[in-house]
Amino acid sequence: MAYVLFTDLDGTLLDLHTGEAGPAAEALRALKERGIPVVFASAKTRAEQEVLRGALGVEDPFIVENGGAIFLPEGYFPQKPEGAKVREGYWVLELGLPYGEIRRRLKQAEARLGSPLVGYGDLSAEEVARRTGLGLEAARWAKAREYDETLFLEEPVEEALKALEAEGLRWSHGGRFYHAHGPNDKGQAVRLLKELYQRFWGPVVAVGLGDSANDRPLLEAVDLAALVERPEGGWHPLDLPGLWRVPGVGPEGFARAASALLEGRWGEVR
Repeated sequence: MAYVLFTDLDGTLLDLHTGEAGPAAEALRALKERGIPVVFASAKTRAEQEVLRGALGVEDPFIVENGGAIFLPEGYFPQKPEGAKVREGYWVLELGLPYGEIRRRLKQAEARLGSPLVGYGDLSAEEVARRTGLGLEAARWAKAREYDETLFLEEPVEEALKALEAEGLRWSHGGRFYHAHGPNDKGQAVRLLKELYQRFWGPVVAVGLGDSANDRPLLEAVDLAALVERPEGGWHPLDLPGLWRVPGVGPEGFARAASALLEGRWGEVR
């Protein structure tokens, strides 16, 4: 049986505070040697993920901006999936709204709310770097959004979220920031990509790794789901059947789950 591993990035594959892969980097190499694709599924942009993929030697498809689109390296499958666009060396399956449309609806939500909704699109790269702690170049990659907007919401957050919903936008919360996007989510993208693997590869087992509530759609869409520990200790309170709570914070938990998968002992604590 073939496996495909879908993983969140910040707090799962990457340390939530340093952004480093640490022990997960070696685990990625072991998965690659065994021919197991690793699909990044994150709120991060294409630009951010391209840099990370290059640094970690990952060449498989990836899911950007909370399921806004799936990027498949051109020629990855024997034929281009129906509906995919050809763009800069990729076959792109778009599931979300264009960034310009999200920004337009955000302005309408802002008027409805009567107070500003500040997102990356309102700020310079220098301002994003200052607010997030990112380096300037990393802030530029983070600003290169195509399918969702990162928001700096102020209290009362609930009123702002209602204004987003009234304009037909969905939202997600990844631990630090809120994201406004269209009808897409990580789970929708995972299911579609799993179908493509099955069409071209035959039966596959989809494995999912995450660390927070924002990963629930991803974990619901896979066959084997695991949650890594949070930096503050313990696991995010997610109630999903068969969910494995892996010991180890972030990349340490990722590495432990990857080893268990490779050694045929998924769900065991060692």
